[in-house]
Amino acid sequence: MVETDDSDEPSPSLQLPAEINWERLDKSRFFFLGAALFSAVSAALYPTVVLKTRLQVAKPPFPSATCATFLIFRQEGPLAFYRGFATSLAGTVPARALYMTALELTKSTVGHAALQLGMSDPTASAVASAAAGVSAAVAAQFVWTPIDVVSQRLMVQGNSRNSTHYKYIGGLDAFRKILCSDGIYGLYRGFGMSILTYAPSNAVWWASYSLSQKAIWEGIGFYLCRYRYGLQESDPQDLILKPDQRTVVAVQAASATMAGGAAALVTMPLDTIKTRMQVMDERDGGRVTVYRTIRSLVREGGWGACFRGLGPRWASMSVSATTMITTYEFLKRLSCKRDEG
Repeated sequence: MVETDDSDEPSPSLQLPAEINWERLDKSRFFFLGAALFSAVSAALYPTVVLKTRLQVAKPPFPSATCATFLIFRQEGPLAFYRGFATSLAGTVPARALYMTALELTKSTVGHAALQLGMSDPTASAVASAAAGVSAAVAAQFVWTPIDVVSQRLMVQGNSRNSTHYKYIGGLDAFRKILCSDGIYGLYRGFGMSILTYAPSNAVWWASYSLSQKAIWEGIGFYLCRYRYGLQESDPQDLILKPDQRTVVAVQAASATMAGGAAALVTMPLDTIKTRMQVMDERDGGRVTVYRTIRSLVREGGWGACFRGLGPRWASMSVSATTMITTYEFLKRLSCKRDEG
């Protein structure tokens, strides 16, 4: 039996730390430390994003991920893997602030409402996590889509076979040229596809994370604690075992990896279409639309072209998910109000 510290049930066999919700967070520390921590994580994972983007917009013949990595390194140098990073980093802070605020507020509100409606704790947690993921994704895209458009244009401009005719001198120059040529629409190109990509991706990710974590604790958590602490069947039933922090982090990381892989697979075609739309120029044959983008992809490589770059994206999302969630849980522990510390 798995319970949390704030349960009113009889003493459980395995007692997990209570979740730190929105009300228990010191908001100033939460946003300040979050900006620093997630900026560092983004810097570490950025090369895989560049590689994924290059593969999604590549023209025939299509290189493998390994070959593309070698070619970028040899022809453009290691700094090519950080092209557009300054622009991306500038948008990370406000986008993450919106994301985390919407996530925690929605999770707290929907979770409470779901329990009031009589849902079981696992179901209420999964529903709240899915709703929070959708809410957070939509809120963040108002900031992130223009940043995504600019940074992705910078990512691919070193590739001689990409779909953009412009050459940009940094993020501000790209922002100005896109705005002058396409207006606000150019900066928000692919906004609808971004919502269609990230909303279900976040819903799948957070729901999968919640369910995976509970499944892991139900399946092996108790036995792990029994092995670690020597609990026997003959021991008192009201004996309370509290897993140490390393065990909690290991379970969170494993759950995040499973959730990240599932979300990457489910939303890969949508992400490929979104990326293509955001880097193509209007002059390539008329207005960039979802239909034209899909038709171009299928003509180039069949429906399998929609999954080009799946390997790097799978690795990126799995590693990112594991890193992000352990960082996020660590951030919440650091930001817990001192009187509850």
